[in-house]
Amino acid sequence: MHRRSATALTLAVLAVLATGCSDGEAGTDAAPGPSATATTGEPTPEASTTTVPESTGPSAGTAANTAQVCRAVDQLIIDGSRQIAADSVDATREELTPEQLNGKLKGRLSRLADDVRAQARKARDDRIKKLVEETATKIDSGAAAKSPASWMGTDFVDIPPRLTRDCHV
Repeated sequence: MHRRSATALTLAVLAVLATGCSDGEAGTDAAPGPSATATTGEPTPEASTTTVPESTGPSAGTAANTAQVCRAVDQLIIDGSRQIAADSVDATREELTPEQLNGKLKGRLSRLADDVRAQARKARDDRIKKLVEETATKIDSGAAAKSPASWMGTDFVDIPPRLTRDCHV
């Protein structure tokens, strides 16, 4: 039975790695605005004289910090996934019991949550800080789960797509 748990865990981790994580740049392609030539092909007078208001978006420093934090969190998730996969391979080779495997997973997930939380403290953008803190809290719930291996296959796999979708400038 423990070999089956380790195999299921390895597959869950590989699914996370295959999903891929944001490089901090996701969502930066803005949809083009309305074209001045959209209806007639000719520029409208308003289009040639209208000024663009200043951006109310994040400052360059905040944007750079967000990209840095998001990349760091992505890398932590990828590295943590690889370490968990290696742990599951070791568990199979060492013929660990499910309890021993769960103990290893709980420790690994707890450390990962702490590392992710440290990145949240670095975030300057409140939205990113909250997202990264929520991610750490989710990982903590995996460390506290009765069966972290089951949690990996259900909840952990949802983390990378959420980061890809939401962790960007």
